Amino acid sequence: MLYLVKCSIFTIMKITNISISFLALSALLFNSCEAIKKSTGQQRGVAVGATSGAVIGGVIGNNVGNKNNTALGAILGAAIGGVAGGIIGNKMDKQAQEIKAAIPGATVERVGEGINVTFDELNPDGSKAGVYFANDQYSINSNAQLALGMLQKVFNDYPDTNILIEGHTDNVGSANYNLGLSEKRAKAVSDALLMTGINANRITTKWYGESQPKVDNSTDENKALNRRVQFVITANEKMKAEAKQNQ
Repeated sequence: MLYLVKCSIFTIMKITNISISFLALSALLFNSCEAIKKSTGQQRGVAVGATSGAVIGGVIGNNVGNKNNTALGAILGAAIGGVAGGIIGNKMDKQAQEIKAAIPGATVERVGEGINVTFDELNPDGSKAGVYFANDQYSINSNAQLALGMLQKVFNDYPDTNILIEGHTDNVGSANYNLGLSEKRAKAVSDALLMTGINANRITTKWYGESQPKVDNSTDENKALNRRVQFVITANEKMKAEAKQNQ
């Protein structure tokens, strides 16, 4: 047990690359040990995974460069924690893997009990990403439509999830104009998904203009990273209820 807890702490520190206070580590040790003591053998792997995921998610959420990171806030706000949260996390692991396989150009991050999928304008190799827009445009092109069609197939395999779509821009132009542009882009993506047959009750659309840059807007490359659409995937109430019943 002690080895397992030490490994969890080492992993958290390695992933976040930040220092954690002694009190925070003590609380993690106590909570992890208590959870393991009280759990059954079958539950231990899930419980420890849920504890680690929640702590990692919390640390990331509190230490991102942009304190108004609403995508991470939505994931952490939807978490239920405990063994049930670990069950949800296992399902999210599988869904994240399927998204990565379906759309290699997407950035897929597993945080806590959710998934954050980002489509930048450019892939890491410099090619155009799956969901992108021409400069000052918000219409869905054929490449974006193809990527959304592949996403729809994965979403249909996991019907008990909610989908938040966020629109973001760089800082070229006025803040008010960029807010409107990000709204049009987010809604264009939402409408395209709805056209594929995704239930409207699953989708929420939000937009933030230039207020949440991933990186500073000092170069053209950085601006391309900030012109993006993000998908935040979390468990709906049905999945949460089932996870609590099966814990």
